[in-house]
Amino acid sequence: MSSLQELFTRRVVLMTGKGGVGRSSLTAALATQAQRKGVRVLICDIGDDPNDYSPLARHFGRDRFTAAPTLVAPGIHGVVLLARSGQELFLKSVLRSGTLARAALSSDALRRLLSAGPSFKEMGVFFQLLTLLRAKLPSGEPEHSLVLIDMPATGHTLSLTGLPELLLRLVPRGPIAAALREGQSYLNDPKLGAAWVVAIPETLPVSECLELLEGLQKTGMPTGGVLMNRVPVDPFSAAERSALQSPLERINPLGAEGFRRPVLARREIARLRAGTKLPIIELPELAHGAALISGLADVLEKEGRTS
Repeated sequence: MSSLQELFTRRVVLMTGKGGVGRSSLTAALATQAQRKGVRVLICDIGDDPNDYSPLARHFGRDRFTAAPTLVAPGIHGVVLLARSGQELFLKSVLRSGTLARAALSSDALRRLLSAGPSFKEMGVFFQLLTLLRAKLPSGEPEHSLVLIDMPATGHTLSLTGLPELLLRLVPRGPIAAALREGQSYLNDPKLGAAWVVAIPETLPVSECLELLEGLQKTGMPTGGVLMNRVPVDPFSAAERSALQSPLERINPLGAEGFRRPVLARREIARLRAGTKLPIIELPELAHGAALISGLADVLEKEGRTS
């Protein structure tokens, strides 16, 4: 089984990487491909406000997801992970009362503490995610076979994956510790959890990708590989490129940057391959539009068969 095919057997997958590399598009494409395989998919945003605009939701014809899973396409549910939603769920589990949990969170002092305190936001997101992973069908099977999370940025990813180890040092016992250890049982088990890093073949995204891979390893998060997005196709043969190189260097015409771009892209991909032994799956540039997600899903399905 290829590394990409293994992705669809996990319970929770974090899609991470530098902003602007196409994380949301690839999350939607992977959800589409998983649904084609008969997998029950939950796609997640991480938000600060319930009214935040969601690039991921836009791929499914919506401005945003809700805090409760909602069907957004056949076999695909969407949800936004919010710190306040997770904090309320945690307090409800401890106090055994949703009314008491909501009353507690209505306190201005407590809200300020939860907003300002280190790791409280991540803890809320973590517990909402854990609640979704716990959800079962009447048959006892997981309600969502695969949970795909479109992470907002590199720092958020490492904050979430490093949260259990950090807080368990401070709070080794009690309900918080129990929830953290249960979350770790999903995220840090390579049979259940994985992170996939999305990058594009440019200098800064590749450098950040390498740093992120190192950070994920330090937090104990299994990493499936790298999805190298928007790889340009070189229309020139080696002989044609050699013949054009000298004239272009002399006159530097409009469009010369496009001529150099495939070569620079291959150089950055080579740098990434030198820096990691993880699988790197290259995905071509595709036109934007209604067919983008379906087209990416087709490419990913082909890659899954051949990688």
